[in-house]
Amino acid sequence: MTARRVAITGIDVLAPGGTGVEAFWSLLSEGRTATRAITFFDPAPFRSRVAAEIDFDPEAHGLSPQEVRRMDRAAQFAVVAARGAVADSGVDLAAHDPHRIGVAIGSAVGATMGLDAEYRVVSDGGRLDLVDHRYAVPHLYDYLVPSSFAAEVAWAVGAEGPCTVVSTGCTSGIDSVGYAVDLIREGSADVMVAGSSDAPISPITMACFDAIKATTPRHDRPERASRPFDGTRNGFVLGEGAAFFVLEEFEHARRRGARIHAEIAGYATRSNAYHMTGLRPDGAEMAEAIRVALDEARMAPTAIDYVNAHGSGTKQNDRHETAAFKRSLGDHAYRTPVSSIKSMVGHSLGAIGSIEIAASVLAMAHNVVPPTANLHTPDPECDLDYVPIVARERRTDAVLTVGSGFGGFQSAMVLARPERGAV
Repeated sequence: MTARRVAITGIDVLAPGGTGVEAFWSLLSEGRTATRAITFFDPAPFRSRVAAEIDFDPEAHGLSPQEVRRMDRAAQFAVVAARGAVADSGVDLAAHDPHRIGVAIGSAVGATMGLDAEYRVVSDGGRLDLVDHRYAVPHLYDYLVPSSFAAEVAWAVGAEGPCTVVSTGCTSGIDSVGYAVDLIREGSADVMVAGSSDAPISPITMACFDAIKATTPRHDRPERASRPFDGTRNGFVLGEGAAFFVLEEFEHARRRGARIHAEIAGYATRSNAYHMTGLRPDGAEMAEAIRVALDEARMAPTAIDYVNAHGSGTKQNDRHETAAFKRSLGDHAYRTPVSSIKSMVGHSLGAIGSIEIAASVLAMAHNVVPPTANLHTPDPECDLDYVPIVARERRTDAVLTVGSGFGGFQSAMVLARPERGAV
């Protein structure tokens, strides 16, 4: 029996430096960075004071005042990007059986900004040991349960099929899309609205990452702070954002004459069962996820034209990934361009995996590999082709995108041009 294929027919992105697919690709292809000094709150007490923020006006993006009042910023991102992806796909969801339309959303930290702000209110700025619930917003429960994100998107698009939130740390954005792919392949849905959203730039998040020294303390030039694979890197830059997709069973999309952006050809995830934040230096678990994703796609390692790296900008991660690429791709790893868009849009935790899927699809569409910004002094232990500073023209028919998350999660996805033929 031939497996059901899965097509991406709609995309929308909200990312630092500009909202929408066109602005997002312009930033990446030009190698510009969107990292800056934090403006959402006074960052003076914190070790890391830079972030990649989005200039976002929810009402300008079509949300009503009531929706803005009800939803956390990350939920707002999700609804706006989901609506945008549906519009881009051209699919008339109202004409479909709503029980065959599903939603899968990834988020690492849920409604962090809303919870942080509400705690300050109900605790009177932290002065009350016993908080006063009378000052809380009436929708505080929705902030506590990330499932509210999936419900909001389902309501927005009219989906009555499978509806879930995937929260696997920084791989959530790949895993939510991978889960949606599995639902289509097994026949549980014909159309899935899938992606991820996180808005973590808040005092509590900064304090947590400060404590483990994961974020960069480089403040003098915020635009140069994120430096994946560079020998002078000293931590990642926190970001925010969302990316959503309309996924369809391939023949379903073809019958309606849809524009197919790409095919999701393979996906796999593994755990290192090793350490909450630590990574084994050999990259074995990520390499295994890559191997299984390639097997599912029925591709040899030599078929990969570009690797969109996790590339967080920590020494541990960058060296772990380098080892994983060598282990899974063999000698082809040395001939394959690799880059990290976190150098430009920061690390938006659970959202970044979906944002990187969008970047991978656009790289195929334009035959351009986005660069790794700020890579001026390569780490000799990271000795692959990390496309420093300037984007590179390259025929790109298949892209490998990967993610690594706290808890030991390692995920990989293979994207391909739809015209590659049946598998």
